[in-house]
Amino acid sequence: MPADTASVIVKGIGAYVPARIVTNDELSKTVDTSDEWIRTRSGISERHVADPDQATSDLATQAALAAMADANVSPEDIDLIIVATMSPDMAFPSTACLVQSKIGAGCIAAFDITAACSGFLYALETGTRMLKAGDYRHALIIGAEKMTSLMDWDDRTTCVLFGDGAGAVVLGKSDEPGTGVIDSILRADGERPSLLYMPAGGSARPASAETVANHEHFLKMNGKEIFKVAVRDMGKVALDLLDKVGVKPEEVACFIPHQANIRIIESMVARMGVPMDKFLINIDRFGNTSAASIPIALEEARRTGKVKSGDYVLMAAFGAGLTWGASLVKLT
Repeated sequence: MPADTASVIVKGIGAYVPARIVTNDELSKTVDTSDEWIRTRSGISERHVADPDQATSDLATQAALAAMADANVSPEDIDLIIVATMSPDMAFPSTACLVQSKIGAGCIAAFDITAACSGFLYALETGTRMLKAGDYRHALIIGAEKMTSLMDWDDRTTCVLFGDGAGAVVLGKSDEPGTGVIDSILRADGERPSLLYMPAGGSARPASAETVANHEHFLKMNGKEIFKVAVRDMGKVALDLLDKVGVKPEEVACFIPHQANIRIIESMVARMGVPMDKFLINIDRFGNTSAASIPIALEEARRTGKVKSGDYVLMAAFGAGLTWGASLVKLT
């Protein structure tokens, strides 16, 4: 089929979270916090935490295998892997290359995208465009994070918010028009990077005894400012996308927001004027899994019957960069 007329569809969805669950009460034994403090500020009750010997690539591989099984494709069918992560196994090589080896795929294209919590949407749009160009048949798009490896466990304002996990989709092509990945809007504003960042470990501040002693290799966040911007931009970009493609909010079966804070989601619900029960919310059970949160929620929505073939699903996220975006998918 001509590349410019092909629809890019979601052929399979998979997710994986580590077996270990850490509740707020368990955290309160080692961190100066409480279940009430965490729940009232974030909506989180528990999160999944990877074992010390589990890396992000291990979580990503399990989600990828689940998505491939759901799509009924083999490693030989995959010719593109994109992993969205802010917690890679190492600076290089890419986590995508490690996943390529672990699933037994051939010598295919594989790379990472770093857009923090918006990363899965950035990866989804990138993979969609590459398939539409006509050179690829099936793409694995993965959001995977071991966020607990980035936490300063002396900072109760951040360490209680995050969890580990991975989600993945298999993209393929279809000659049916108006289905699959309909469109996306992606945005970034790099004027205030210190609102959410890791100060050291890159070329600006290489690792040293000083940076380690100062806890500069952990996630740092200005929660109040991030909250303000996320409330403003996540709902707006979702409405802008629906207006762009001519779909009304009431036509969308399920809204999947980034699972960062229940109050941000509640503000998005109010802005969009749709019922709360149309939103998939699982932050209470998983916490903020960054780039993994949307694909984990998408897998849950499909598995539990919240969405089915023919439904519109709108996904929106906001994260470090600052980055944000929205994607509309019609499931097949």
